[in-house]
Amino acid sequence: MIVETHCHTSEHSSCSHVAAVDLVRRLCEAGVQIIVLTDHHYQWSEEELAGLRRRAQLPEVCQILAGQEVATYDFGHLLIYGATATIPAMRISLLQIREQYPEAAIVWAHPYRDKAIPDPARLQDPAIDAVEIANSNYSVLETARALRDWHTYRFTATAGTDTHALSYAGIYPTVFDHPFDSIEGMAEEIAAGRCRPYYKETPQPTGTSSTQVTEVIIGPEETGAAQKIIVKSFDDVKAWTAGERSHHIVEELYRHGFDRGAYRVPKPLDKDPQSLSLIEERVGGQSLFDAIVQAKPAQAIRHLELAARWLSRLHNGHFQITPADEYLRIEPGRLEYYLQSLIQTRNRHLDRVREIKEEVLGRERGLLRARPEILVQGHGDFHPRNIFIGQDTPEGAEYITAIDFGSSYQLPRAFDVGTFLAQYVSMFFRQPEVQRHAPADIFLRTYLDQADYLEEDFAAHVDLFKARTCLSILYYFAKVQMGDTEEFWRILVEAERSLAAVAAGAGIP
Repeated sequence: MIVETHCHTSEHSSCSHVAAVDLVRRLCEAGVQIIVLTDHHYQWSEEELAGLRRRAQLPEVCQILAGQEVATYDFGHLLIYGATATIPAMRISLLQIREQYPEAAIVWAHPYRDKAIPDPARLQDPAIDAVEIANSNYSVLETARALRDWHTYRFTATAGTDTHALSYAGIYPTVFDHPFDSIEGMAEEIAAGRCRPYYKETPQPTGTSSTQVTEVIIGPEETGAAQKIIVKSFDDVKAWTAGERSHHIVEELYRHGFDRGAYRVPKPLDKDPQSLSLIEERVGGQSLFDAIVQAKPAQAIRHLELAARWLSRLHNGHFQITPADEYLRIEPGRLEYYLQSLIQTRNRHLDRVREIKEEVLGRERGLLRARPEILVQGHGDFHPRNIFIGQDTPEGAEYITAIDFGSSYQLPRAFDVGTFLAQYVSMFFRQPEVQRHAPADIFLRTYLDQADYLEEDFAAHVDLFKARTCLSILYYFAKVQMGDTEEFWRILVEAERSLAAVAAGAGIP
């Protein structure tokens, strides 16, 4: 049962700008089954509710009940469901209300508002039946904190839109497990804990055990106003520091033109050093990988071209957000790490892979030390699963968003190009039809056409970083017990061919 538990009318709340008739009609149209009016220190009588039903001409499936919002001196605002009369505006406490109306359900209204951090003991106070953890007055950080506390302390939670205008009516309803048709029945359900916010929470896969990524959607998606966020939580300060670093990179790109239009990054929403969590906009659409698999040839080509234009736009910006020497400081350790899964699985190709690794590292060092002027802020892990194609509306133009900037450094532009080309061929190895109608060369040609001031030996640089990307793919294959497969062998040979092409080129020591 879908219930709007918190809304205000202009008839009895001076802060509201919506008449009761308009409010209940809109909520009913939005799919709300029970509407509970909670005006400030005013509880609608049964006679008033009956008159409102007649004027609004609601269908029988949509009911109206009455609660009230009460200001207390010790717990702020409380939502009261089941009091027998209006509680006047006066100095009153939570316990006084509980003693006066022992059968009523009492919900702590918006305790996280204005960046407040409620004390856990107060969240679990036995005089309170539930806590409102979703509210239109919450920022995304406040919502994330409320969700975290709900999971930690396991109190009963509700959502309430706190409606004061039609434009956002009904976006944060509460779901009740059992039906009821009276305010007393609603109070019983809340007291029994048989309700929860209308939300969906989906854990997302990550590459590390120290980071948890959760997709959260609060409110019905059908309304078009559901809150959609990604919450990244970190187990230790080291992981948090790395996450905050990539969050900062995205903030800078967002501020410098990647916030709208065809080329975007996820909107950075907030961060909470206290709980070691970061919040960003949930990216809509589908990954470039899925989009290309499902697309017709002409559409797949457009998607590839869009991805190349996104990358050229990033590189043409010549951003320098992170330190110039950071990449070379960590690269030896990263390449050595790529060997570990081969060592652990006693891969018979270990020596060949180690030779590739040593040559790649040597050439990288020579290139970056001799040519620091070619460095720009790169993505660092630009491949079809880190790129999303979306549309703001079904009729709107497509846009492209790149995610996951954890490996973003100042890099040669060829790094991202080589990464994409190697990953693209690997990901679609078993789908030759994709390779035929949307070959990787389309991406490369589009990038070359859009990029500015490329160095003369750019092609050799691309081959170098294709070989480097092959090392990371070989690491993954060995890790998932694919070290003796045809795919492993093909990637190994491709890395050697790419390095041979580098040796035949010029400009890389």
